[in-house]
This record gives sequence, C-alpha cells and structure tokens, in this order.
Amino acid sequence: MDESLEHFLQSNHNLMPIRYSYSEIRKITKGFKNKLGQGGFGSVFLGKLRSGRPVAVKMLVKSKTNGQDFINEVATIGRIHHVNVVRLTGFCVEGTKRALVYDFMPNGSLEKYIFPREEGGICLSWGRVYEIAMGVARGIEYLHRGCNMQILHFDIKPHNILLDDKFIPKVSDFGLAKLYPVDHSVVSLTAARGTLGYMAPELFYKKLGGVSYKVDVYSFGMLLMEMVGRRKNVNPFAEYSSQIYFPAWIYDRFNQGEEMDIGDAEQGEKKIVRKLILIALWCIQMTPADRPSMRRVIEMLEGPVELLQLPPKPFLYSPENMGITDNETGESGAGPSTAYDESELLLSTCSSDSLEIIPLNVSAD
Repeated sequence: MDESLEHFLQSNHNLMPIRYSYSEIRKITKGFKNKLGQGGFGSVFLGKLRSGRPVAVKMLVKSKTNGQDFINEVATIGRIHHVNVVRLTGFCVEGTKRALVYDFMPNGSLEKYIFPREEGGICLSWGRVYEIAMGVARGIEYLHRGCNMQILHFDIKPHNILLDDKFIPKVSDFGLAKLYPVDHSVVSLTAARGTLGYMAPELFYKKLGGVSYKVDVYSFGMLLMEMVGRRKNVNPFAEYSSQIYFPAWIYDRFNQGEEMDIGDAEQGEKKIVRKLILIALWCIQMTPADRPSMRRVIEMLEGPVELLQLPPKPFLYSPENMGITDNETGESGAGPSTAYDESELLLSTCSSDSLEIIPLNVSAD
C-alpha cells in the first residue's frame, strides 16, 4: 500500500495541500503536548503553524483499509474549498506515520451542543440551529454538485460537523467518502459504509433503489432530526415507548395536527422548528426517489414553511416488498402480515462508530 499511496501523492501533487515531514508535525504540535480528542482513527492534537494560525493535527493509526481512508481524505478534502467544508491545510506520510492537518475549529463538534452531557451546557438558539442546518446543507450540496467530481460523504452525523469560532458549520471526516463522475446518478458500491442510525436503507436493501447522493440526503435528515429533538433519534430509555424513536413520534404528532412542544418560544422560532422537522421527514423517506436533492433542501430551508407539506410516513415497510430473506433458509424472515418499523432495526444496531465495510447480504433478486 505504501507504493500505491506514494504513487497517488506523486500523481496528484499539484492538487495536494502542503506535505510536512514527521519532525515538522512534532514541532507544530510541540511534541504532541495538547490532545484535543481520540477515536478509532487515532488522536487529534492542537498545533500552531509558523504563521501563528492554530491547527488540529489528526494522527492516524494503521487502519483496516490499509491506507485507503487516508487517500480518501486527501483526495477529496485536499482539492476542495467551501466555507462549509473543513479545510485540509497539510498532511504527513513518512514511514508508518500518517497525519492530517486541518484548520482548528474552536467550538468543536455539533454533537456536544445537541447532546449535552452536563447540566448548564450551551443550548443553541433556534435561530442558530437553523443557520447551522443551512450551512451543513450548503456544504453537502457543494460536495454533490459544486466540484468537477461528485463527492459522496457517506458519514454525515453530528460528530462530523465542526463549528468554528462563529459557529459556522464545517463538514468534516472524509475517510469514507467516494468520488464519482458528476453524470453518475447511481454509483457502484461493493459494501455499505457509514454509521448505523444515519445510514440510508438502500445501502442494505437494494430493492429500495440504487445508491446515489440520496444517501447523504438521508443522513442529513437524521442529523436534522437530532438537532431539533436535541436527543438521539433512538432512545431505548425513553419514558414512553412511543418516544423511543423520535422521528416516528414526531411524525405521529404532526399527522394528528399537533406541534412539538418547545416551551415559550416565539412564533418565528416555532416556524423554524416546524420547517426543520418537515424537511427532515422528507429527507428520511425510505425510497431514494422520494427524497429531495440537497439543492431542493436548501430551497425548502430558504422558503416559507407554509409551502411545506407533511410527507408520507417514511418508516414502515414490509420485508417481502424489499426482498429480505432468511440467510439460511432463503425464506421470508417474517409472515406476510408482518411489518418492520425502522425503530426496531435501529434499536438493535444503532452505534456511534463509523463502519468502513458492511457486506451487502441482501440480494436484489
């Protein structure tokens, strides 16, 4: 892999950000003195360039993909520039050492603002929530249509949305991203990728439709739901069973003509909440063809809420209709009258970790 990685870097050197030596990375981070965070990918350290600009340095551990995630990151984010996409300023490849250098985002990830771990944590205003949603939508739309290649992110979630000092959102973490020609409406993918709970159903069930940019639209919808609900979409410990899966609960309320209770909010804030929920419900429709494009999502965000209609209920589907069979017997895993709610699937599989590869074990035929 080292040879193919070096070949990639050499053949794309004109498009690449600055390449640093490992000794330079040590100087930038002052010997990896200030750790900002840690995950399955490795650790992130605070650093400072000679210009005085603060940066975040991600030191990567050896991955199961044998360096493909590193190539994905450099190949995608290294060549694009948008206010709502985090900027890769440099990288390091030296022996077994791999590092990525980004602009530092002082407000961290969106995750800590919508899933506060402590009492008294910062609670974003509904106006701020709307601005962040709009910024994320613009960032994703740029990836889909604003480059000379179509970039599918495959891992949109709160943890991967970073906030700068002015709370401007930046889409980050392109380790699972894939590049395709702009004219490809359906793309080839040998294995599902993403984070359970945010992954579009067609990544598992081929009969729903081909894999396309609509997978990111679905993930954005699930992200939007969590921003509005200020909770994980799946909560097994909810006080009432009807509230375990937030999207289903809020859909039922809207379908009954009720609104989400947000206390003493002003009328304008209530309109924002209603708009975000309706858009999220459109984005998480089961069939990709029923979801809007990100360009349409931006139009919906910019337009009046009065023009938005409640979409069909997006969660219920029949295993028979989707061609789901028992892996051993080849027979349907449920009787003809059984319907599976998405909440049942998510409760058994929801995880915060990104999955690089999940075999597609559900046949289209």
